[in-house]
Amino acid sequence: MPLSPADDLLIHQTTDTIDYVFTSDRNFYDRYYFNMHPCSDELFLVTGIGQYPNLGTTDAFVCISHGDTQYTVRASRELGTDRLDTRVGPFSIEVIEGLKSLRLRLDENEWGVAFDLTFRGAIEALEEPKMQMRQFARVTMDTSRFAQVGHYEGTLTVGGQTYAVTPDRWKGVRDRSWGVRQVGEPVPPGITVTAQRSAGFFHNWIPAQFDDFMIKLFFDEDADGQRLLEESARVYNVGLDRPIERFGPPRHEFSYKSGTREIEKAVIRFRDSDDRDWVLTTEPLRTVYLAAGSGYIPMDGWGHGYYQGELVVQGLRYDMGDPAVRRQYALLNETLCRFELSTGEIGYGMHENLCMGSYKPYGFDTADAVAP
Repeated sequence: MPLSPADDLLIHQTTDTIDYVFTSDRNFYDRYYFNMHPCSDELFLVTGIGQYPNLGTTDAFVCISHGDTQYTVRASRELGTDRLDTRVGPFSIEVIEGLKSLRLRLDENEWGVAFDLTFRGAIEALEEPKMQMRQFARVTMDTSRFAQVGHYEGTLTVGGQTYAVTPDRWKGVRDRSWGVRQVGEPVPPGITVTAQRSAGFFHNWIPAQFDDFMIKLFFDEDADGQRLLEESARVYNVGLDRPIERFGPPRHEFSYKSGTREIEKAVIRFRDSDDRDWVLTTEPLRTVYLAAGSGYIPMDGWGHGYYQGELVVQGLRYDMGDPAVRRQYALLNETLCRFELSTGEIGYGMHENLCMGSYKPYGFDTADAVAP
């Protein structure tokens, strides 16, 4: 159990050194996630860094939708024992002030994608409901997470263009999550091979950012539409000194693009504590397809926590103007949206959406069903 710089901080939770986590479960992870947009359909950036202590790896990625192209740069290295070292090849994240500001960097590289960005939270970080799931007796998900919308400042280069990122129009959300979820190379399925192949998972994570507040909606359901987890709240910007408003369960009405499971429009209804009805309507602007190289959906030997060697850095491009290419990767979709509330406010942000397997409420009765 070698010592590391983190062991000099008053953060120990067990009798082990910091490089050992509380569980020996191979699926333990610890991750940063960020997205950024200019409050328009011009481009959308998603980036993150994860550590997998029991797999001995750490990896990072950025995916940027710009024009008809999705640019992906990704890196993986052996983790070592210093959990404070967030560098993964050209990527790094620095915590400037905990829960308030962080610096994200991707150094210049041969793929022409680079950034030096500072994120500053517009709201206090919002702790989400804990997510716990089992399949048979095994824990498949046991995670904690917090979310925070904010503003960015710095520079971004992509597609032969360099953007001056200023906080007046460059916004987005970050999350921090940690715990147990499926990472690393596949393991033998055991009894799970008997699970119904028609099973499904319907996931929606919506941090909608407005001028003075965030509307946060989060709901997961099974194949029959049974709610597994939900969250519905309004969080005001720092300085407004107003408490979090909790809303009732979100009710959704989605329409999908023909021949796909890509959302064409979403209408979400909920009620406040005074029993007043609210409606949030989304207009999708552009999508980052996380299955295209990020590692969230393992493909072509690359997935979160997969061992790639001492250090590997790669760059990829995808022609998302081709519908056939999009169909391959339209699984876990980070969809940048323009949001409109029934109270008149306009905002921007992401609707993260996944409809995997069967989902009967929208007519996806089989795993390969698509919208008519």
